[in-house]
Amino acid sequence: MRDFTLSLRPKNFDEIVGQEHLAGANAPLRILCEKGVLGHSFFYGPAGCGKTTIARVIAKSMQLPFYEFNATSIKIENLRKIFDQYKNTLEKPLIFIDEVHRLAKNQQEVLLPVMENNSILVIGASTENPFFSLTSAIRSRSMLFEIKHITNDALKNLLNLACKSSSAGYEKNEITLDEDAKEYLVASSGGDARAMLKLLEFASNISRHVTLELLKSLRPSALSAGSSEAGVHYDLASAMIKSIRGSDMDAGIYYLARLIDGGESAEFIARRLVILASEDIGNANPQALTLCTSAMTSVSKIGYPEARIILAQAVIYLCASPKSNSAYLAINAALQAVNDGIMLEIPKNITNNHQNYLYPHDFGGYVKQKYLSKLLKFVELKSIGYEKKMKEWIDLVFDRS
Repeated sequence: MRDFTLSLRPKNFDEIVGQEHLAGANAPLRILCEKGVLGHSFFYGPAGCGKTTIARVIAKSMQLPFYEFNATSIKIENLRKIFDQYKNTLEKPLIFIDEVHRLAKNQQEVLLPVMENNSILVIGASTENPFFSLTSAIRSRSMLFEIKHITNDALKNLLNLACKSSSAGYEKNEITLDEDAKEYLVASSGGDARAMLKLLEFASNISRHVTLELLKSLRPSALSAGSSEAGVHYDLASAMIKSIRGSDMDAGIYYLARLIDGGESAEFIARRLVILASEDIGNANPQALTLCTSAMTSVSKIGYPEARIILAQAVIYLCASPKSNSAYLAINAALQAVNDGIMLEIPKNITNNHQNYLYPHDFGGYVKQKYLSKLLKFVELKSIGYEKKMKEWIDLVFDRS
């Protein structure tokens, strides 16, 4: 059984696929490694995109002994043994720690002295941004690099390499793939090179001719990046909100589906929609807030799978609604004024013990009187949707010039 993930693992920067910003000829990371001056570094990004591989290539490029650990099982005594082994030598080891965001504080403190005196090179990796879980002392001594999803074009190149390498030793029975099988291998792997190669490996051990039907029997549906990882979680939520704000219904529904498929709770999605209904639509369509509040209540009682329909209805409604952020801008401006020290005396006619207060209903619904001791202006109604009617009424009865 051939392990493509091992046989195709890059041995130098030129062989790394899909991370040109790190491995390209002019990439800062590569230049620092080739000059032998790379400092402590942390990588974060999705699974199967080459974090461990890059660490191994760095060790080879800088000619450093390589030690690999996982933060979930790392033991301090093992680290101390390595520190002692290289204590009085000119050789510097590279210690690679996967899942580095899981390092306990006491484990981080053990690393700090050797990071400070540069007797070792520490490289960490995580699917989450590790800087949120590392101490400030370690962060200040390190650099952070993002590992990106591998593009489909890069995956296709890697797939071609895998098929070519498979022919070695199998001249009479090399791997062949139908065109739709190639497309599925790439498209269903979600930018994860390891997942793609593993699927190819399993399929080729069943049949040397790989078909779409065979692949789907092993992986019935495309892999999802999920939404539990912090970066993916916020990126998907942000993409959905920005798509709705931009009135793109198809994009909004797509990112909603990604969030649902990734395991995001219906309540979280509904809360985001309620906020958007007020922040980005507001009085241009006051019913948007009512509908989203109702959706939030409904999904909390119903749950998946039916909650997906309620959320979809809300997303489509918000996309198709006129947009106004006047309420968002107005409260921010007013709060800024208060923070800047604008504390006006309340006019006597509208205090609790009011003097000479004019009751608007006694004057047909509006009467001119002092409400601010100094003229301030925060609200700018927009001529869109229902807000246009509100603006027309205010302009008619109240001088806002």
